[in-house]
Amino acid sequence: MDNQFMLFLETVDERFQDFVTQINNYLTDQGCKCDIKEAKSGYVVSYILNKPKRTLANFVTRKTGMKIRIYPEHLNNYQDFLNTLPEKMKKDIRKASVCKRLLNPDDCNPKCVTGYSFELDGEQYQKCRYMAFMPALSEENNPYIKQFLERELSYCG
Repeated sequence: MDNQFMLFLETVDERFQDFVTQINNYLTDQGCKCDIKEAKSGYVVSYILNKPKRTLANFVTRKTGMKIRIYPEHLNNYQDFLNTLPEKMKKDIRKASVCKRLLNPDDCNPKCVTGYSFELDGEQYQKCRYMAFMPALSEENNPYIKQFLERELSYCG
């Protein structure tokens, strides 16, 4: 592991360092490039797919703790998976910002990438891509975070 990743890892809650390392190893083994930048709230660690070139996920530091933002471009292939998520993760998805571009393309910055339309527990949602899937690391969430990434990667081939 490179020095910059080790510096980032030191900022992660001890309880989740093994999980973060496991996700890092899994994603880099799957061909993702790891890009680490310092932000005012801490490090932002991005995992970038090569073909097509896009960000799959990033670890972000918040006052409430470490989160991972997932960009599920193939969600329509496995959206039933969302129904299996823990209630806390579902609640966070439900309260995430609505995608203004999906509602009215003129209401958002034209450079903003459109968010996600999906179904969760029988209800239709249109959520912002930057807020929709950003679970906090926790003992309950971590197995689902890994499954989410695995499902997304299974369609990126």
